[in-house]
Amino acid sequence: MTAAAFTLSRRLTAEAMGTAMLVTTVVGSGIMADRLTDDIAMALLGNTLPTGAILVVLITLLGPISGAHFNPAVTLIFALRRALTAGECAAYLIAQILGGIGGTFLAHAMFELPLLQASTTIRTGSGQWLAEATATFGLLFTILAGIRLRLEAVPWLVALYITAAYWFTASTSFANPAVAIARSLTDTFAGIRPLDLPGFIGAELFGALLGLAVTRWLTMETSVSIQTPRPTGNRP
Repeated sequence: MTAAAFTLSRRLTAEAMGTAMLVTTVVGSGIMADRLTDDIAMALLGNTLPTGAILVVLITLLGPISGAHFNPAVTLIFALRRALTAGECAAYLIAQILGGIGGTFLAHAMFELPLLQASTTIRTGSGQWLAEATATFGLLFTILAGIRLRLEAVPWLVALYITAAYWFTASTSFANPAVAIARSLTDTFAGIRPLDLPGFIGAELFGALLGLAVTRWLTMETSVSIQTPRPTGNRP
């Protein structure tokens, strides 16, 4: 998450690859946990720990290249802060969504499941939407306050927050539109019914905007202090 200079093509590859690896971990660990135990609490724990662990790795290694968003809600907030142009923002969103879908397909392939699926897991209602808004608010607060106040700790802050949010939110903390879309394409432990996506995504975007507003006020931020790595004249 430093201001290193990388071409747009490299940044988009980092975003797509990082989102794919994140989703593969979420879906794959869910499948593995579901196969190893009939205890839902143990299965959720088996889904939680790998997700937190992979976030430390991905943010640490890919953060200096692309900013390690892996999340359209995060990218949109960075664009609002003028750390990304409109074109860069759109490209990031596409890379994240395609990467997430690819991650689901990869998890299915590894466990010898049909690649194309649609989830039947119902996740809807005011409690789920409030949980997603809360989860995404907390994630954006963690990222923005962390970058402003404790930059070197951001990978661990984000990973630990998501690990906790798996357990304190009713929705198990998707907090990411690209991940939600990818999880709608798996009828496994981590799935979400496609019909329920609009409510989740709307709640996530609301939570992200609230996180931005609260962080700006709480940290007394008066200028843009978050920068995504940008190229220095090289063509993508």
